[in-house]
Order: sequence, then C-alpha cells, then structure tokens
Amino acid sequence: MAEEIQGTEKETAMLEVRHLKAGYGTLKGFVRAVDDVSLSLAKGGFLGIAGESGCGKSTLAYAIMRLLKDNARIESGEVLFKGRELVGLPESEMRKLRWAEIAMVFQSAMNALNPVLSVGEQLSDAALAHRPDMKKKEAMDLAVEMLELVDINADRLKSYPHQLSGGMKQRVMIAMALMLKPDLLIMDEPTTALDVVVQRTIIEKIDDLRKKLGFSVIFITHDLSLLVEISDTLAVMYAGKICEYGRAAELFESAHHPYTRGLMNSFPTLTGPISRMGGIEGHAPDLLAPPPGCRFAPRCPKAGPECSAREPELVDMGGGRLCACHKPEVSNA
Repeated sequence: MAEEIQGTEKETAMLEVRHLKAGYGTLKGFVRAVDDVSLSLAKGGFLGIAGESGCGKSTLAYAIMRLLKDNARIESGEVLFKGRELVGLPESEMRKLRWAEIAMVFQSAMNALNPVLSVGEQLSDAALAHRPDMKKKEAMDLAVEMLELVDINADRLKSYPHQLSGGMKQRVMIAMALMLKPDLLIMDEPTTALDVVVQRTIIEKIDDLRKKLGFSVIFITHDLSLLVEISDTLAVMYAGKICEYGRAAELFESAHHPYTRGLMNSFPTLTGPISRMGGIEGHAPDLLAPPPGCRFAPRCPKAGPECSAREPELVDMGGGRLCACHKPEVSNA
C-alpha cells in the first residue's frame, strides 16, 4: 500500500509513512488507533487528513513526532523523514529534530500558552530550549520576525495570553512552531475553537507562509470543507485506516468512498439551491473489537454481504486516486 500511495512522489518525498500501526494500552486491551497507514508528503506540499473524532488522526500525528503518551506505542511500520527512520531513533536524537526540522501546532493550541509568561518570553524560550547556543537577544529578534510573519505587531511581545483574542493566540502558537523555520509543520485541528471567519484567515495565512518559506504542511481536521481549497492531496481516515486518498480537487468533485461522500454532505454549500444536509447514521466502531470486513459497513447504505466478509484494500481508481471500498462510487450521478 505504501508504494501505491507514494506513487510518483516516492523519490522526492520529504516524509514517508509506511504501514504504521500504533495505539494505546488500556485495562480492556490494546486500542489500535492507527492501523496499517501509509502516506507520503513532498517538500513544500500540503496534505490534509480528515475524518471523524476518534478515527486516529491525532494519534498518527503524535506517532510521527514520537510524542505518544506513556500508555501508547508504535507497534510496527516506518516513518522516514528526509530518508531518516524515526521510529527507532533515540529520544536524544529525536529531540534535536523537533521544532528545528519538524514542528507541531497542537489541538486546542489557543489554550496552550502559559498564562503567567509574556508572549515574548514564551516564544524565546521555545527557541532557546532547542537551540541552547542561541543568545537571548537573537531569540527575541527571531520572535519579532515570527510575529510579523503572522501579522501580529512586535509590541505584543509584552502581552500576556489573557490580553489576546482567540485568533491572536492561535497565530502566536503558529509563530512559535515556526521559530526555528522547520521543514515540516504538523497542525492538529488548530482552528477547532475559532469562528469560521477566523478559521479561514488562519488557514490562508498558513498557506501563504508555506509558499513563502517553503515548508511542508500536514493539516488534520474533522472538517473536510476547510481542506478542499488549499490542500494538494487529501487522506480520509476512518477507524484507524485510510479509506480514500487523492488530489484534493478531484476527491471533492468525485469522492469514491461512501464515507467520504457522507463527510462531504455534512456541510452546507455556499451557492446553489437550499438543500437539506445529509449525515452519517450510526457511530464509529469500538477499536478494541472492530467489526469484521469493512469497518464502515455497519453504517454504509451500500453495504452487502461481501463488505462484512472481507476487508477492502486500497486500490488504484486511476490518476493516483486510491479507495478502499468493495462498492465504490464511480461518478457524482
């Protein structure tokens, strides 16, 4: 599957995830939240990962960064960054990569700022923690530069988090992630708590910075509509697996998987006639004991006997589009 997803980008990929399996140990058993996931991201690319809450998106991000909690582990698979394997890398070496080459904006990041430290102190501390050879003045100068990149005046260096709006806090966290000018920025639902206008502003700013600075982006969200316009490629996850993958515009125009179509129908259109929004009946499966065959089958209106009998594989639908479905849609009709 990794080879299929990487396709023509394999030789130039900055990040490659190959057959990754990861999850959490619980009192009831092991929850495999990422189950045989493979994907690839080229330098300067923008990969969107979408899916419902609990589908494994955040676990995938934390596994790539090697930031899983104590009860979590990577079972198998590979994560290659610039050709370097990260899964077995010593923590001391991994720490050198974090923020310097791979940075992350965490979920609910707008609440992640320390309330008793000024913005300037927090930005400079982030740089000094990973670049101990850097002088304090250099770190503060870099903080000014990063704030200006995200359209925040330098006088906000002395402000405390409670003096900032939600959108400004979010942009401060983006500035912090970009302090050491990493090659890869992972964003885990960074706009969830913001209104739609601020969401759009921040996403456009991220895309502008990507084009200006040349870094790659993995943007994780449950809201597929946020990703369609700016992502180069989209990966749709369900119950720990990728069920559809392809170029964003093509996937939006003609989603093959019923789950992807359900996500598309869950948000309103801005133009055209008023219509009732659809949805996806049922709920995501228990990953302690996922259903046999296709994991989406219990919720799928098209499911047949074969769907519960055999797990679908990601197959090439043409043009780099991949879909894991026994009964894929072939058109919008």
